[in-house]
Amino acid sequence: MLGASLNKVFDYFKSRWQYSWNYSLWALFIFPLSPLVGAVTIGLVSLITWLKQARKISRRPLNWGFALLSVLLIVSAGFAQDKTTAFLGLFNLLPFFLLFAAHSVLIQTFAQLRQMAWILVIGSMPVIIIGLGQLFLGWSLKFEILWIVLAWTIRPGGNPPGRIASLFLHANTFAAYLAIIFILALGLWLEQWAWGMGHWAWGIEKRQRRDLFNNSPSSPTPRSPLPFIFLTIAVIINFIALIFTNSRNGWAIAIFACLAYALYQGWRILVGGVAAIVSSVLLAAFAPLPVAQIFRRVVPAFFWARLNDDMYPDRPVALMRKTQWEFAWSLAQQHPWTGWGLRSFSDLYKAKMQIPLGHPHNLFLMLSAETGFPSAFLFCGLLAWILITGIQLLQNSKYINTKDRLIFFSYLLAFVGWILLNMVDVTLFDFRLNALSWLILAAICGVVHHCHEQERLASR
Repeated sequence: MLGASLNKVFDYFKSRWQYSWNYSLWALFIFPLSPLVGAVTIGLVSLITWLKQARKISRRPLNWGFALLSVLLIVSAGFAQDKTTAFLGLFNLLPFFLLFAAHSVLIQTFAQLRQMAWILVIGSMPVIIIGLGQLFLGWSLKFEILWIVLAWTIRPGGNPPGRIASLFLHANTFAAYLAIIFILALGLWLEQWAWGMGHWAWGIEKRQRRDLFNNSPSSPTPRSPLPFIFLTIAVIINFIALIFTNSRNGWAIAIFACLAYALYQGWRILVGGVAAIVSSVLLAAFAPLPVAQIFRRVVPAFFWARLNDDMYPDRPVALMRKTQWEFAWSLAQQHPWTGWGLRSFSDLYKAKMQIPLGHPHNLFLMLSAETGFPSAFLFCGLLAWILITGIQLLQNSKYINTKDRLIFFSYLLAFVGWILLNMVDVTLFDFRLNALSWLILAAICGVVHHCHEQERLASR
């Protein structure tokens, strides 16, 4: 009886949720403001996609890899000292594997990549404005609707004080979110800029032909300048907010993204300029004092003092990332096969160092310590597979239009940025960031698989 009722519910959703992708976009838009509403929507879309595309999902070898990883993680949790906590820790991973598998089927085209990027950039604007108001206008708020359906907590002055955090729990988490959005926004901006330059070049050619032949070619479809203006504002505001998160990780990812885009576009002068600025900041922070003093006359202390920790001179050794990484590596060596269990690092570190710490600020070391080397290596291997196939498609495929290459490159760059972020932090524990990262991976895989299918069909 219960099974028949559930089948009716599933049939109802299958018949009426014909526009799953649109619901996913709305979920992405609302995610920063209401994680619960976004999570429920994304979850339903994933469920419906699984019901409709289960056979296609189950045929993909990459999903077999994540299925094997899921088994290893469950086995690891079974060997944990605190099994309850370890099994609860699985919820930071296993549901997102299912989300990834579903959306890698749902997302297939470059148009979807653009839509997703646009929604993420537009959805970030209210969060950034709230953060700037928090830091500069002293905004504070404690607002809840139906417990966690809509829960906003804004601490005046930021968290930690003086560092913008907006609706996120910590400035570093907000910086990770901004870094990903900044990469996608900059990619969209470059697309709009390229169109503007092409339109300008067409105008020159048109005038030249008119002078020579007294006629003109047919004009391209006119486009509004509003998207370019909006993206310009979005990129600038995002970068400003990223600066005031005071996150070294966020700064590094933003600079890395700018250099990557400049190299991709062939802008050597810009690469040299960015490299000169970065070198000046690094010399001001780490060069011998006589040399550093010269650069500190130009570089604000806000940057160099944050990089070399002069801004926080009394930080305990236990809070240093090097100390955390060494401890995580020692844990991994003690239990190399199954680890100590998910979410075990915090208690073990507190017992050793007498300081509470949620994670070791490195996702891959954390997985090695908590789930063992086999799970960690398989996880890294699956990520490498996604990245390599994406790069190969960008380099070799003849079925990607020139206008689509930049948006796909933006997603690959966001993926690399996510990897770099998780080498010095862990974004796993913020639901919004975790879902966003798996959706980006799903988008890359979905487009790669779709393009490969098109190539196979064309070669027949």
